[in-house]
Amino acid sequence: MKDYKHNMGLRIKEERKKLKLTQEEVAEKLDISVKHFSEVERGLTGLSIENLIKLSNILGVSIDYIVKGEADKEKWNCTLSALHEVPKGKEDIIKDLINIGIKLTKN
Repeated sequence: MKDYKHNMGLRIKEERKKLKLTQEEVAEKLDISVKHFSEVERGLTGLSIENLIKLSNILGVSIDYIVKGEADKEKWNCTLSALHEVPKGKEDIIKDLINIGIKLTKN
């Protein structure tokens, strides 16, 4: 169980940092102490269901991703929706960007 909480905490911390949020800012939005939130990120404790839902909204990731580390289908669906908005004739630019991203992640 400790690895489970530890990995969840790492994912939370990573997503928080991507958004350039401090522990204090997230703790305030969750209405919990900074100490408690720090313990969550370090895998020492968990969150209530209500706060897990709030956190998923704050970080913009699915609860599944936070808890289990599974691919974030919500973000993927948003990405797909955005791709449908690409003007006709500009699809090649998006394909090129995706291919560059794939190449960069393989290195």
